[in-house]
Amino acid sequence: MKTFVAKPAEVEKKWVLIDAKGLVVGRLASLVAMRLRGKHLPIFTPHVDCGDNVIIINADKVVLTGRKRDQKVYYHHTGYPGGIKERTAKFILEGRFPERIVEKAVERMLPRGPLGRKQLGNLRVYKGAEHPHTAQTPVVIDIAGLNRKNARSD
Repeated sequence: MKTFVAKPAEVEKKWVLIDAKGLVVGRLASLVAMRLRGKHLPIFTPHVDCGDNVIIINADKVVLTGRKRDQKVYYHHTGYPGGIKERTAKFILEGRFPERIVEKAVERMLPRGPLGRKQLGNLRVYKGAEHPHTAQTPVVIDIAGLNRKNARSD
């Protein structure tokens, strides 16, 4: 029996909608990363982009467990000597682009390289409940219903 290898032309990409209101960031990110890679499919092939297109709404209402909201720090470097900058998760969530928390969590769960960047391009994150992808008729997935630990009421 030969090993099945999916070809990019054979892959059928679906559109998936996830409401992130009250969901735990890490658990949401791991499930989204799995969907983006296509590991939930029986035709999964590691070197082919066979994952779904994922839309996440209400990204500003995600939950961080424990004291991570105040203590988790995101670093970036400006490129200049001594140019390391830091921001807390609370600062980002209350700021102008709270969806970056979810984007970074998913990005860091995908493999680095050209394929990982392509798969990350299939992710769309919006801070509110509105999204411009209604024409794609996305299928709604209830992440909170999969496991009781996926959502918090905080």
